Amino acid sequence: MSGALTAGSRRPLIGVVAGMRGRWRAGIVTTGHLVLLAASATGYAVSDIVRGRFSWSEFVLQAWFMTRVSLLPTILVAIPFGVITSVQIGAVAAQIGATSFSGAVNGIGVLRQGAPLVTSLMIAGAVGSAICSDLGARTVREEIDALKVMGISPVQRLVAPRLVAALLVAMLLTVVVAMTALLTAFVMNVGGGSISAGAYLDSFVSFSQPTDLVLAELKALIFGFVATIVASHKGLSASGGPKGVADAVNQSVVLSVILLAVVNVGITQAYVMLVPQGVA
Repeated sequence: MSGALTAGSRRPLIGVVAGMRGRWRAGIVTTGHLVLLAASATGYAVSDIVRGRFSWSEFVLQAWFMTRVSLLPTILVAIPFGVITSVQIGAVAAQIGATSFSGAVNGIGVLRQGAPLVTSLMIAGAVGSAICSDLGARTVREEIDALKVMGISPVQRLVAPRLVAALLVAMLLTVVVAMTALLTAFVMNVGGGSISAGAYLDSFVSFSQPTDLVLAELKALIFGFVATIVASHKGLSASGGPKGVADAVNQSVVLSVILLAVVNVGITQAYVMLVPQGVA
C-alpha cells in the first residue's frame, strides 16, 4: 500500500518535469527556427538589393501600411508618456531642489529608454500582429504552399521586404516618439513655470550626447528586426484555420515583448559600460 501511495504521489511530479522538458525542447526548436529565418531573410534582402532584384514595390506597400497602422497610436502613446515623465521627474526634482536638471533627466530618459520602448511596443503590437495575421492567413489558405510549388521562396518574396520596411519604419517612429515626448515634457515644465526655457534647454544640451540618439536608433533597428522575425515565423507556421491564426498572433505579440525587454536590458547595460557618461 505504501509503495502504491509513493508511486501515486510521484506521478504529478513526473508530469511537471515532463512538461517542463517539453517546453524547454519547444523553446529550443523555436529559437533555432527564428535564427534560421533571420539569417535567411537577411541574406535574401541583402543579396536582392545588391543584385537589383529586390521587390521595392512590396517594400513601399508594406512601409506605408506599417506607418498607417502605427503612426497615430505611437503619437497618442508618446504624449501621455511625456506628461507622466515630466510630472514625476518634476516632482522629485522640486523636492531635492534640482529643478534645473529636469531637462537633462527628461531628455536622457526619453532618448535612451522611452522612445525605443514605445516604438518596440508599437512594432510588436500593431505592426507585428498585422504581419503575423497577414502571413498566417496566407498560410492557412495554402498560398505559401502554392509559392513553394512554383519555386518561389516565401521568405524572399514576403518576409524580406517586410523586414526592410519594418527597420525603416522603426527608425522613423523612434524619431517621432522622441520629438513628441520631448516637446510634451518641455511644455509641461516650462509652461508650468517650474523652470525657464533657457535653463531647461541648457541642462538638456549639457548632459545629452549624440550617442544617445544613436543608441535610440540602434535599439529601434534591433527591436524592429526581432519583432518582424518573430511575427513572420509565427505567421508562416500557423495552422488550424482562423483560430490558429489568432493563436499565432497572440503568441507573436507575447514572445516579441519578452524578447524586446531582454534585448533592451542587454543593450542598455552594454551602452552604460562602454560609453563614458558625463557632462558634454
